[in-house]
Amino acid sequence: MLITGAFGFIGKAVLRKIFLNIDRPNRVIGLDIVSESSDLIQSLRDEIGEFPEYFEYKKMDVRSPEIENVLKNNNINSVVHLASVMNPIGKMSRETQHEIDIGGTKNLLDACLKAKTDYIIVTSSGAAYGYYENNPEWIVETDEIRGNEEFAYSAHKREVEELLSKYRDDSPHLKQLILRPGTILGKNVNNQITDLFKKSVIIGIVGSKTPFVFIEDEDVSSIILQGLITRKDGIYNLAGDGAIPLREIAARINKIYLPIPAIVIKTILWFLQKLHLTQYGPDQVNFLRYRPVLSNRNLKEEFGYVPKRSSSEVLDFYLENNDVTK
Repeated sequence: MLITGAFGFIGKAVLRKIFLNIDRPNRVIGLDIVSESSDLIQSLRDEIGEFPEYFEYKKMDVRSPEIENVLKNNNINSVVHLASVMNPIGKMSRETQHEIDIGGTKNLLDACLKAKTDYIIVTSSGAAYGYYENNPEWIVETDEIRGNEEFAYSAHKREVEELLSKYRDDSPHLKQLILRPGTILGKNVNNQITDLFKKSVIIGIVGSKTPFVFIEDEDVSSIILQGLITRKDGIYNLAGDGAIPLREIAARINKIYLPIPAIVIKTILWFLQKLHLTQYGPDQVNFLRYRPVLSNRNLKEEFGYVPKRSSSEVLDFYLENNDVTK
């Protein structure tokens, strides 16, 4: 098997699961853009010891034409595609992000077809549904993928899924398992949402509950492992049971919750952006205002995986391991 984004947050969790739970797979290739001496690689070595003989790391961009040869030369029959841009490095342009997210995925899919690799798992995101006022109360996998052009991550996840749909139609022999996680939390995680938890005041939107669904990183890696073993295809939301309003989250982390009218926040962000004091513009309000709330019914009933923790329990687990009260 081959894993892109192998030493990202989820990639490391997947490798850990493979090393500890699969009895000598024929070959595991990890692709990423970090150097061999990277702390990301060393931290996993420190945790599990030396990597097993069947594992090989290759420093390679997901856009590289060499991926085809890697697949062919190692007789790879399964791919886990985790590489994507979530937090752009420095001043990475929207164009570069697009090349990595959509161009890289297309390059990988074409390489799979040429190498006769017949199974791929792709981590999409609940963000692919988009942040819209008319989102269903609970979103299911058959609901429309709309994304938001103003959020590169959301828009690109939508485009990736449109690309995957085309390949399903044109090349059905390449089986696809597409996973759409909600907010992922774990012992060691940093993302836009955990940054929100660390603020001294939690800003809310008047008239919006801003509900969050959470899934633990260990559940995500277990679902990917189950996919590799069963080779099941399909599209599944990943979330624990239930959703938690932002006001309740603020109370549980002992932070002040301050709901502000959306128009006020939009105006403030407009001025701050004009003064180059923030990267966020008025459109960011919808990121909090209209959260996509994911149903996990199909994950449990069709895929056959029941998350170990509910959304509420995932939050508790995160808070037990991270002090965000300061």
